[in-house]
Amino acid sequence: MIDLYTAATPNGWKASITLEELNLPYELHALKLGDQEQKRPEYLKINPNGRIPAIIDRDEKNFAVFESGAIMMYLCEKTGSPLLPKAMKPRSEVIQWLMFQMGGTGPMQGQAHVFFRYFPETIPSVIARYQNETKRLYSVLDTRLKDREYLVDDYSIADIAHWSWVRIHYWAGVEIDDLPNLKRWVDVLAARPACQKGVLIPERFAPEETIAMAKKMIGK
Repeated sequence: MIDLYTAATPNGWKASITLEELNLPYELHALKLGDQEQKRPEYLKINPNGRIPAIIDRDEKNFAVFESGAIMMYLCEKTGSPLLPKAMKPRSEVIQWLMFQMGGTGPMQGQAHVFFRYFPETIPSVIARYQNETKRLYSVLDTRLKDREYLVDDYSIADIAHWSWVRIHYWAGVEIDDLPNLKRWVDVLAARPACQKGVLIPERFAPEETIAMAKKMIGK
């Protein structure tokens, strides 16, 4: 049994979608980020960084894993899932694109979210900087998807990781209508039952609630 500590964010969805795809039993522990539950001492013992998601694997003597990409890899290795291939080259490709999300798409889009939606001051140059970089990274994905259905040969955790973010591109004020390959891929993943269910964990993405939470966290 897996204990999943999460909230309704793209990084949280990466973990919940992976668990749904793998059909692993898990118990949900929804954290209220606006109440700083992720900073409480008992949770910091699970994730010292005080962020979501994190898991505890009860079957492995309550082994804790934090960082969304590490959680995805751990769960695939635990189950032997082809979402993380065993063969060296495709495995490397999946990890490369997963790292691209964790070091690029996620951080840049995350900053676009903050300055476009939440920041108490409107700073056009900063908003443009992060929106433009997010769009550039999207363009890299669009080019990659030109002649293939998924980011690597088969559907993988790299797709799950990126989709969890790109699906709410509008929240960063970035459009994808001019990126047809990316747009097609977003729709393909959206049709998967595990993706549909995973993004409702722990609750449906509610913009008005998220705005209130974010304003509270930045002290507005």
